[in-house]
Amino acid sequence: MSGADTGGWFDALFDRDLSLVLVVLAVIYVAYVLAGVAFGYGLRGQLNSIANLTFYVGVFGMLALALNLHWGYTGLFNIGIVGFMGIGIYVTALVSKPPVAEGGAAQVGGFGLPLGVGILAGVLVAGLFGLLVALPALRLRADYLAIVTVAFSEIIRFTMMSRTFQSVEVPAALGLRADTVGLGGGGGLILNYTDPLEALLRTVFLWEPYLAVLDVVQQTLIPNNPKPVVDGLLYGVMLLVGVFAFYVLLTRLGRSPFGRVLKAIREDEDVANALGKDTDRFKLTAFVLGAALMGFGGILWYSSRGSITPPSFRPNITFFIWIALIIGGAGSNTGSFLGGAIFAGLLYEGPRYVKNLVEAAFELGDAPRNFGEAMAGFASLDPMPFVLYTLDSVSQLRLVIMGAVLVWLMHNRPEGLLGHRKEVAASVGLDRPSRDGTTDASAATDGGETR
Repeated sequence: MSGADTGGWFDALFDRDLSLVLVVLAVIYVAYVLAGVAFGYGLRGQLNSIANLTFYVGVFGMLALALNLHWGYTGLFNIGIVGFMGIGIYVTALVSKPPVAEGGAAQVGGFGLPLGVGILAGVLVAGLFGLLVALPALRLRADYLAIVTVAFSEIIRFTMMSRTFQSVEVPAALGLRADTVGLGGGGGLILNYTDPLEALLRTVFLWEPYLAVLDVVQQTLIPNNPKPVVDGLLYGVMLLVGVFAFYVLLTRLGRSPFGRVLKAIREDEDVANALGKDTDRFKLTAFVLGAALMGFGGILWYSSRGSITPPSFRPNITFFIWIALIIGGAGSNTGSFLGGAIFAGLLYEGPRYVKNLVEAAFELGDAPRNFGEAMAGFASLDPMPFVLYTLDSVSQLRLVIMGAVLVWLMHNRPEGLLGHRKEVAASVGLDRPSRDGTTDASAATDGGETR
């Protein structure tokens, strides 16, 4: 690709898609800040909320982009996303956790290798499992492939819980530092390796300047232990940088000859086969790459936590990512990220944030124990029991809201916000000069001519 072509691609990106992304993010963040100000949220609470929002915008945007490679580009119905996420973080923990002697209270240790090695291992193993799943499963289509992938994710979760792999002795003859490794069983694993943010900052020689910035923040803004707040904000920014890298990678991939074949497979695999394309190889490559990206997303999601347990990898995470993709629109990378941002800000974090705001602004009593007690208050024209019960049940209410939004989308806009965008499948320009000397792309791209 020539320099002019590259410049044109980036110009188009920044003229349209980036502007739309920035506007949507600005609206979400301003809404959070204004709501916090209106309810009297303190600075620390505001910053914590913004850090949580940024984190979930990053992880849902990243994973929606990875899913878009499977479903939006290739038409592969993968609902085993959380299985690849679990493989990524568990392998990273197994490789990078210190051995038991150094790990202290950890149930099981690891091999004690650098975190960068662990992340690379997690991504590669997630891709390898994607290959193992894809080899037999890609001969299946639609719902049959979906059944295989969701079964795979459940196999991974139950393997994590298994006592067989809870703790494994490492033979001394191998000469490794670890004596005992394993998956931790139902108790999960303590992630007592180097914090990923600290590891990154040390790698780029910014750890000492970061500590200096923390001192300034402590003296001027947050006097009481500002590190968790600033860590959360900076980790969220790091995730957004990762999302941008995902976006550029997948956008360039989609515009390449490889990506055009994937879209041809999505539209009609038999036609792509008839044109001489080895569709099985293309689907296999796309599935493996997507699985590796999902593993990387799982690493970034869970590495900032102190521990991981098998219940964290239930299928509901997969369905959340699918909702994010559906909101934005399959087939559009910009739509995938926007769907992730809107899902994170409005459906995932939004209800919980409203609950925190209300509880911070008002002195509320104890919530009723059941729905009957909540409704009984209306008999005396007192809505407070119902309000308290609703706030206390915000997690369940969040799922109801997600379901309602999904049903509305399926009925009114099944293509999502940016789905079904017009795509040029050719590698050369199709613009046709018009009579007045300008170019007219509509006739060539739409397969007809205007009169």
